[in-house]
Amino acid sequence: MINRNFNENPFIVIWELTRACQLKCLHCRAEAQYHRHPLELTFEEGKKLIDNIYEMNNPMLVFTGGDPLMRPDIYDIADYAIKKGVRVSMTPSATPNVTKETIQKAKEVGIARWAFSLDGPTAEIHDHFRGVGGSFELTINAIRYLHELEIPIQINTVISNYNVNVLEDMAKLVEELECVLWSVFFLVPTGRGKEMDMISPVQHERVFQWLYQLSNKVSFDIKTTAAQHYRRVVIQQKIRENKKTNQDIQYQDVLMNGMTGQIDGLGRAPKGVNDGNGFVFISHIGDVYPSGLLPIKAGNVRTTPLADIYRNSPIFQDLRNPDKYNGKCGVCEFRYVCGGSRSRAFAMTGDYMESEPYCVYIPKALRKQKNNV
Repeated sequence: MINRNFNENPFIVIWELTRACQLKCLHCRAEAQYHRHPLELTFEEGKKLIDNIYEMNNPMLVFTGGDPLMRPDIYDIADYAIKKGVRVSMTPSATPNVTKETIQKAKEVGIARWAFSLDGPTAEIHDHFRGVGGSFELTINAIRYLHELEIPIQINTVISNYNVNVLEDMAKLVEELECVLWSVFFLVPTGRGKEMDMISPVQHERVFQWLYQLSNKVSFDIKTTAAQHYRRVVIQQKIRENKKTNQDIQYQDVLMNGMTGQIDGLGRAPKGVNDGNGFVFISHIGDVYPSGLLPIKAGNVRTTPLADIYRNSPIFQDLRNPDKYNGKCGVCEFRYVCGGSRSRAFAMTGDYMESEPYCVYIPKALRKQKNNV
């Protein structure tokens, strides 16, 4: 695995090719529109951006939207990136644009993985969440096409009050669909996402515990988004298990260096990725953000190279320094591997350096402080 210094280069780059989309998802952070924006990055501008991305130690590149298939030049953009050596995946919307021919063309270009959203195990739940009838059926059909063409499939699910009680059935469906990865998103109240649709902090903790137990039983991998504190739960569980078996794993190194990859099974990232820390988002018009859920603009690739923005923006530099976090996150022993969702902190407090509002854990430093009073 390539060793990455997140102060210099991201692990993953998300490029919102367009905000255009035929769906009307209740939680859409992009507040997607049906028509494309006239100031979207052009193909030539996209090529320049891809060159810059590749020079940043060649991170993973994800095409998202809106719906990236709403851009007629999507395959030209992908072809340019892939021929350069960039690893590309895509998260299209399940609309009539997704056909067997579309998927075949993507395979010929070399797109490594597709990700589709499924927010419920039934059409009733999923279609309500996505705002368009028939979306569930289109998604299932698209997954069948991907299987026929032997393309790995990732399922994205946003957990909210709409589906938290059917997660067992959701996991069974992901298994039945033979997906390689279940990416579980925890709602951040930004865009169309509403605070009233979020599950509670205690529910977050229960779902984390359940996901960890599930990860030991299923054939697919599990990762979380906007739930950095899941890493803390995984490490706590591993510590308990290893005490029983007397295995010696250097968890102090994990906590101090943020290393996660080979110890807690949290995915391919060599250490704890967070908004602006190993992660960068580029909007359809070239604006650069720490993530798509943290709407604080740090620059624009039309005027400044992505590398300069990522490395030198005060926002990004702050986010890469967990010791500067406010409140309990700033003193938490898990801050280098977790750090809490900076997006949720900003959405709910107005300060991206504030503590994760939906974490129930009390750090050791605060417990000691309380005991000494």
